[in-house]
Amino acid sequence: MRRFVFLAALALGLSAPAARAEVKLHPLFSDGMVLQQGVKCPVWGTAEPDEPVRVEFTTAAGSVDGKTTSDKDGKWRFDIIPAVLRAGGPFTLTVKGKNEITVKDVYVGEVWVASGQSNMEWSVNASHDAAGVKAASKNPLLRLFTVKKTAANEPQTTVPVDDSNGKWLECGPDTVGRFSAVAYHFGKDLQKALEVPVGIIHTSWGGTASEQWTSQKVLDAHPEHKGHHKGQTQLYNGMIAPLIPYAIKGAIWYQGESNAGRAALYRTGFPLMIRNWRDDWKQGDFPFLFVQLAPFQAINKEPADTDWAHLRDAQLHTARTLKHTAMAVITDVGNETDIHPKQKEPVGHRLALAALGTVYGRKIEYSGPLYEKMAVEGNKAVLHFAHPGGGLVAKDGPLTGFTVAGADHKFHNAEAEIQGDTVVVTSKEVEKPAAVRFGWANYPVVNLWNKAGLPASPFRTDDWPKAPAPAKPAKPKN
Repeated sequence: MRRFVFLAALALGLSAPAARAEVKLHPLFSDGMVLQQGVKCPVWGTAEPDEPVRVEFTTAAGSVDGKTTSDKDGKWRFDIIPAVLRAGGPFTLTVKGKNEITVKDVYVGEVWVASGQSNMEWSVNASHDAAGVKAASKNPLLRLFTVKKTAANEPQTTVPVDDSNGKWLECGPDTVGRFSAVAYHFGKDLQKALEVPVGIIHTSWGGTASEQWTSQKVLDAHPEHKGHHKGQTQLYNGMIAPLIPYAIKGAIWYQGESNAGRAALYRTGFPLMIRNWRDDWKQGDFPFLFVQLAPFQAINKEPADTDWAHLRDAQLHTARTLKHTAMAVITDVGNETDIHPKQKEPVGHRLALAALGTVYGRKIEYSGPLYEKMAVEGNKAVLHFAHPGGGLVAKDGPLTGFTVAGADHKFHNAEAEIQGDTVVVTSKEVEKPAAVRFGWANYPVVNLWNKAGLPASPFRTDDWPKAPAPAKPAKPKN
């Protein structure tokens, strides 16, 4: 009958009747999804303008059966109240308009966003012991969602869906191989510790700078940060904006390599990006946990003032100054010739420790030693640390990686030894220490740990400007 009406209209020279828009859900609301427990969870999508939309969701804690109406552009949103969002599942979410959508296998638990550049993107398949990791990966309470790489000039409202992207997958040998290795190991450890469903939304892209993950309005408001990277704001538009306002617990982040030449800007630009996400998500100052850069490039036995050392220092500064952040240190996971170290399990594990210790209130040590203050006693610099973790440890021999300078700002390799919860640093070249640096290199060779089994972060006690690069010798004239 509909076909007859359509053909008759054409024969009479009339316009074909407009197709009635079906109610649709954002791809995040699909079979196998995880909703964040204990908070208001927005559900949203599109429909015909001014169309009534009904949302039904029932858990062991209660049920909601509510209505909303799409706006003039066909957009609608309904918020599920926190009271019914207790961990468990599987449940069913039903959305009704002129059509009906049933979302099955829905769980309630903990939801985290995983983002950054190539070391976050790095898959299980490309990491250490991929076969073993995949063989042990089956876990119906861990769900994986990957956002397809999408660069856009304007903020997007949805994400592409294909065989590998834009859908929730149950974690197992057939699905985890293409997923972010760091994000998987983080989610695995979190699920095991919390014993609730966990959903990880992975959205990363290799070789990208923080400016690309920052919105245009924020960059416009901070012109020190504009124009430093091609494609700035495009990944925020294409891979972060479409996820907002999906309810999350927090975010994990592994990035910085592409900003290493601009560490001074990253010192303010990285916190700027974090605040940008928090402001736009409108879920308060949600936890933001990140990875300090791994060692990379040739080992230099003499003190040097390097880009990667300054970038790590900018990351440490963010962890110290921005609330609800924490940093995973991986000075033991590096490769001189490979910017992508294959050991990803320790990275995810330390991020999970940070989450358990700072977000979920577990009484555990979640950080390696962090420099607190220095006292000078004659020719000795005495360093005090937070997070001694049961005691400081020199792993596999005498302490390494310490340098010291006097008032002339010239650093020398130093001797260091543990005395209680302090480290005492000396050098025959320096009569009165003015500053100490630890792990201050592209590839730090360091072994200060705590008894909890976590490495100390590289640090400096000074705030001296970066030393200029040595002048290159002039080419001889012909």
